[in-house]
Amino acid sequence: MGICISVPEKDDDDENVTIFEERKKVLNGSQRLFSVYSKQGTKGLNQDAASIHQGYGTEDGTFCGVYDGHGGNGHRVSKIVSSQLSSLILEQKNVLEKIDAIENGCHNTTPKNHVGTMKENSDANNFQKWKEAIVSAFKVMEKEVKLQHNLDCSGSGTTAVVIIKQGEGLVIANLGDSRAVMGTICEEKLVATQLTTDLKPELPREAERIRRCNGCVYASKEEPEIQRVWMPNNEHSPGLAMSRSFGDFLLKDYGVIAIPDISHHPLASSDQFIVLASDGVGDICRKECYVCMQDSKQKETVSSTLFIRVWDVLSNDEVASIVWSAESEEVAARAVVEAATAAWKNKFPSYMADDCTVVCLFLHQKPQLQPFKN
Repeated sequence: MGICISVPEKDDDDENVTIFEERKKVLNGSQRLFSVYSKQGTKGLNQDAASIHQGYGTEDGTFCGVYDGHGGNGHRVSKIVSSQLSSLILEQKNVLEKIDAIENGCHNTTPKNHVGTMKENSDANNFQKWKEAIVSAFKVMEKEVKLQHNLDCSGSGTTAVVIIKQGEGLVIANLGDSRAVMGTICEEKLVATQLTTDLKPELPREAERIRRCNGCVYASKEEPEIQRVWMPNNEHSPGLAMSRSFGDFLLKDYGVIAIPDISHHPLASSDQFIVLASDGVGDICRKECYVCMQDSKQKETVSSTLFIRVWDVLSNDEVASIVWSAESEEVAARAVVEAATAAWKNKFPSYMADDCTVVCLFLHQKPQLQPFKN
């Protein structure tokens, strides 16, 4: 992998972004095929974080992650995960590789005429190893968060959406409701494909698991449009607007889990870029919020502090169009964030804007101002 150094991205919340690049590539000044931008909202600390690791696993491998913290200590949780998760996954993958080499190193007797089958089996086996490594690493990460000294994560946590590019394929891991979207050129048209599912409590498979664990899923009277996970028989407990996360330990006995959805996406030459973005929602609602809402005089004030998410004001297609129309790879992420902020102000002028973080990974050098059809 070579020697890795941390290079802060400029013009964003530097402390919220971690970038690892091979020293050789940085010194040669080669063009980056990615951009990242994190903007603090109007509610206080920026609770988002992002990480990019070039030369990940292989020379052309890349790791990208976006983490959307929530709750009183969400900013600390997201930064802990951002700084450790990529290395944890790679460590677990390397362990599995060593075990495989020991067990199967001298048993490769596949006939030459079965090369195609061997490659298919190898690709499937490699994805399975990544999947096992990711699940194991997420479990370790959850324990690391729980064991942090002087850090109360009972009602605080973070999402995680991760893309690992290895060769001609993507491994995608999603925990919570941040999102990954692919931009593809098909018959001269730009097509946006969502690579992840927003893991919300109202999804049938998520709601079923939560209820099996005696958790509750419903929307409060004050927020009828938002389904949340609640503890049973406790109307003043925190309610979480996602079904999976790191942290949020008050709800871990009631169906909220830290096991990600994991999938594989083979890449085609027509695939152009991937966008990762935090959802921009204040996802944890504490007891104090409900106490305030009981007072009709304060209800209007509380309502104005609710947060609208990026994907409420920009569709997948709009995000893809903004990225593809950006002047260069280096400014694409910022262009999405600025467009989302402007849309917020236009559509919801009385609502506070949440933090917004975007990572754009380009699979090829971007054609300058390439025309396309919607």
